[in-house]
Amino acid sequence: MFDAVPATSATRVHPALQPVVEFDADLIARLSRNGPRYTSYPTADRFTESFGYRDFLHAVADLRTRGGGKPLSLYLHIPFCDTVCYYCACNKIVTKNREKAATYLAYLKREVEMQGRLFAGMNEVEQLHFGGGTPTYLSDAQMEDLMAHLRRCFRFAPDAAGEYSIEIDPRTVSAERVHGLRRQGFNRISLGVQDFDPDVQRAVNRIQPEAETRAIIAAARDADFRSVSIDLIYGLPKQTPATMRTTLDKVIDAAPDRIAMYHYAHLPHLFKPQRRIDEADMPDSDTKLRMLQLCIERLTAAGYVYIGMDHFARPDDDLAIAQQQGRLHRNFQGYSTHADADLVACGVSAIGAVGATYSQNVKTLDAYYDALDRNELPVARGARLSMDDALRRTIIQKLMCQFELSISAIELAFPIAFHAYFAREMAQLAGLERDGLVELAPDWISVTLKGRLLIRNVCMVFDRYLATRGPATHSRTV
Repeated sequence: MFDAVPATSATRVHPALQPVVEFDADLIARLSRNGPRYTSYPTADRFTESFGYRDFLHAVADLRTRGGGKPLSLYLHIPFCDTVCYYCACNKIVTKNREKAATYLAYLKREVEMQGRLFAGMNEVEQLHFGGGTPTYLSDAQMEDLMAHLRRCFRFAPDAAGEYSIEIDPRTVSAERVHGLRRQGFNRISLGVQDFDPDVQRAVNRIQPEAETRAIIAAARDADFRSVSIDLIYGLPKQTPATMRTTLDKVIDAAPDRIAMYHYAHLPHLFKPQRRIDEADMPDSDTKLRMLQLCIERLTAAGYVYIGMDHFARPDDDLAIAQQQGRLHRNFQGYSTHADADLVACGVSAIGAVGATYSQNVKTLDAYYDALDRNELPVARGARLSMDDALRRTIIQKLMCQFELSISAIELAFPIAFHAYFAREMAQLAGLERDGLVELAPDWISVTLKGRLLIRNVCMVFDRYLATRGPATHSRTV
C-alpha cells in the first residue's frame, strides 16, 4: 500500500560507522520523560477493539491481491514460567503444572495451522522468534513437535539465510538442551541474565550463578549458534555503579555477539510482581544515570557498536551491518535485520503486523481457547494504518534505526511537501536542536551523538497520538 523510502545517498557518511554515543548527564536529567519505545507506530496503546478477526482476514486478502511477495516473520509467545522474577512486566503465567503447557501447545498448533492456510503460497519464513514467559518451559519433545508442525504449515528459508531465535532462561536448560535447540532449527539464542551480583539477584528473586550462564554460552558456541545475545537490566534494587562494573566485566569476558541493556521501569501499580521489591533498595535517578554511563563507556571501549535505544552489537554482527547498510528495522522483538517481512504472531497477547495493519491476540488463556474453539483466530484488537500513520511510522523507523532522515526521500515516497506538512513538528525540532539533540538542514534531520540516547524524545515529536493519550504509562525515555 505504501512505498518504501529510497535509500539515502551512498556518498553520505553513515552515522552508524561512528560507534560513539555522547553521554550528557545534565541533558538527560533535564529532558528524560515518559514515552513510547516505538516497537510500532501507532503504539500498542492506540490499538482498538474495532479492529478484529475479520479485519485481519481482509488485511491478508489485501496482501494476496497485491502479490504477497514479501517474506514472513513468525513470532510465537510461550507465556509459562517456573518462577516469578519480581521485575518482570511480561504477559506470563507462573505455574508448576506442566499440563497447562500441553493444553496451550495443542491450541497454539491449531492457530499456527490456521495462519499457515491463510498465507498458503506466500508463506516463506525468513525470521522466527520464540518469546515469553520462558519458551524452554516446553519440554524438548514438545519443542520438537512444535517445530515440526511449523515446518508443515510454513516454508522456511535455509538455515544460512534465515534468522531463527529463541529466548532462554539459563537456569532452566542444560548444555544438551541447547544442542537440541540447534538441531531443531534455531540459530540465534538470547539469554536472560539481568545482573550477576548475588544481592541483586536475591532482591529480584532470580538466583543465577555466573558459572551456570557461562556454561550455556559455551554450549551455544559449541552447538554452532550464529549469534548469542545477553539481556541486562540497570536500575534494579541493590544495584550500584560498583556492582554494575563487575557484571559488565563478566559479560564482556563472556563475549556475546549482542547485548541489550534495558532500563528497569518500576511500575508496581501496573505489574503486581514488582510490589515485592523493597522501595528502599531502589537506586536513585543519579545512580541510574551513572550506571547507564558506565555501561556505554565499558561496552563501547570493549568494541561494541551502539545500535540504538538499549542495544549493542559487535561490528561484524548482522545488526551492526544492517544499520551501516540502511537495512535496520524495529518491531515488537526490538531491532531486526528483516525490514520487509510481514509479522505473523501466534499465542496469547502476541502482536503481528501484516500489510498496513497491526493486530493483537487476546490476553487470557480462556479467551484464547474460546476463539480457537469457534475456529476463529484470537484477534482482540488492532489498527489499520492511514497514510498519515504510515508516513509517521516510516519517519520514526528511520530515526530510530539510522539516526537520520532524508526529507527528499520522504517526499518521493509520500505525496507531501515535508516542511509544510510537518510545520509544527519542525518548530519542535528547532527546540531540540537548541538543546543539542538534532541538527537540521534543508534536506536532512540528523540525530547528534548526544541525541542518540534521547532518540525516543526526538521520535515523540512525530507522534500525533501523544496529545490524546491521557495519563502516561510508558517508561522513562532514559
